[in-house]
Amino acid sequence: MDNNYSAVLSRKSEIMRKSMGIDYNEFTISPVAFDYEKMMEKAGYPLDEIFRIQRETKVADTPLFELKNLTSMVRRNSNKGYGARIFLKDEAANASGSFKDRRASVSIFEAQKKGYQGVIAATSGNYGAAVASQAAQRGLKCIIVQEVYDSRKTGQPEILEKARKCEAYGAEVLQMSVGPELFYYLLMTLEDTGFFNASLYTPFGIAGVETLGFELAEQVRKIAGQDPDCVMVTHAGGGNVTGTARGLQKAGADKTKVLGVSVDLSGLHMASDRDFNRKSFTTGHTGFGIPFATWPDRVDVPRNAARPLRYLDGYYLVTQGEVFYTTQLLALLEGLERGPAGNTSLTAAISLARKLPQDKIIAVQETEYTGAGKHPFAQLTFARENGVTVRRGNPIENKPGIEIVIPENINQIEATEYSMDELKYSYLKNVTKNFPDHKLAEKDFEFLAQDLKMEIAAVKEKLNLLKVKG
Repeated sequence: MDNNYSAVLSRKSEIMRKSMGIDYNEFTISPVAFDYEKMMEKAGYPLDEIFRIQRETKVADTPLFELKNLTSMVRRNSNKGYGARIFLKDEAANASGSFKDRRASVSIFEAQKKGYQGVIAATSGNYGAAVASQAAQRGLKCIIVQEVYDSRKTGQPEILEKARKCEAYGAEVLQMSVGPELFYYLLMTLEDTGFFNASLYTPFGIAGVETLGFELAEQVRKIAGQDPDCVMVTHAGGGNVTGTARGLQKAGADKTKVLGVSVDLSGLHMASDRDFNRKSFTTGHTGFGIPFATWPDRVDVPRNAARPLRYLDGYYLVTQGEVFYTTQLLALLEGLERGPAGNTSLTAAISLARKLPQDKIIAVQETEYTGAGKHPFAQLTFARENGVTVRRGNPIENKPGIEIVIPENINQIEATEYSMDELKYSYLKNVTKNFPDHKLAEKDFEFLAQDLKMEIAAVKEKLNLLKVKG
C-alpha cells in the first residue's frame, strides 16, 4: 500500500468510515449544509442512556460548589449591591480528572459495542488521558498520538505529564514534533491497526458532554432555586460549549446565557515551531477557540459535531497572567487546587460578577485535575526558560509569547468581550473561501442561519457585504 503523504490523505474518507462506522453522506444536504440534528439523534444516544454509560466507568455526578469566599472577595471589590454569586462544577472528580471523561466515555462505549479491539485519539490535551482511562476500564487497547516537542526536542511540562498519565492507564503514546504530520500519522495508524477513531468531534463525544450542562442546571436549581443567569465555558475546539449548551437546553434552562472564554494568545501560531513552547497553555486559548468557531469542519471527521456559534451568546478573552492569578486565588480562598487551563472561565466569571447584581448567578462549568506538570510554577518556570518574561503588574500589559503579567490585585482582572459579529462574519468568509464554486441555495441559508444563531435575512445581508468587500 502506498504510504506517501498525498496517497494516505486521498484515502481519508474511507479510513474514517471504517474507523468510526458512521456514513456521514447520510446527513449531507449540500457541500455546505448537513442535517445536524439528524446526525446528533441518529449517531448519538438519549440523555438517560448516556448517564447509564458514564456511571459504569466513574464519570458524571460531579459536585457543584458555591464559591462563597471568592464571591465575598468580589463583593468587597464591587460597587454596592453588586457581586454575583459564583458556582463551580468540579469536573476534576471524573475518573481521569476532567470533563473530557464525559466525551471519551461514550466514544469508548461505542467502540466496544461495534467490536473494535482498540481505540486511537490524536490529542495533546486532557482528552488523551480520558480516552486511555475509559479504554482501560472497558478492556480495549489504546493509542494516543500527541504533539509533544519542538525541533529542539523540548516539550512543555504539561504535555509531558499528560503523556505519562496516558501511559499510566496502559496506553501506547506516539510522541511527535509540532507540524502538519499529526493527521497523516493518525490516518496511517488507524489504517494499520483497524482501531476505532475516538475523535474529539464525533456525535458520540459531544453527546457525552450534554450530561454536564444538564447536571449543572439541576444542581443550581436545587441549591439556589433558580436557573443560572449565565454559564461560563472555557472554549477551545467547541465541544465543551456545544455539549454544555445542549445539556442546558435539555434541562429547560432556555434563558441561561452561554458565554465562551479563551486565553488571548493572539499573534502566536499553534503550528509554529518557535511559538509552540511560548504559549504556556495547551488548550482553552484563541489559537483553537477562534479558528474552530469560524470554521468547525477543519477537523479529523467529515462533519464536526462541535458547532460553538450555534450556542454561544458571548465570547470573552482573558490573559495568561490573570488565569495564573485566579488559579492561586481558588487555592487560597476555596482550598481547591486545580489546573490553570480549567480556570480560564473562572477568571472571566470574576470580572463579570463585579458588574452584575448580587442576586444574579454565574456558573463556571468545569475544573480540571492538577499535577506537577500543570502546576503554575512549572509552567511559569518553563515560560522563563523559553524567553518569556514573567512579572507582576497590570495584565493589560500582557504580550502573548513575550510577557506574562500577573495581576497585583483582583480589581485588575478584566475580561475583554470579543465581537460575536466578527466571528460570524469570519465563518461566512470561510464558507465562500472553501466552496468558491457552490451557488448557495435556500437550504444552505437555512443551515447557515442555524449554525450562526441568526436570522436568514441577516445571513444574506452579511454574505452580500462580503461580495461588496471582495
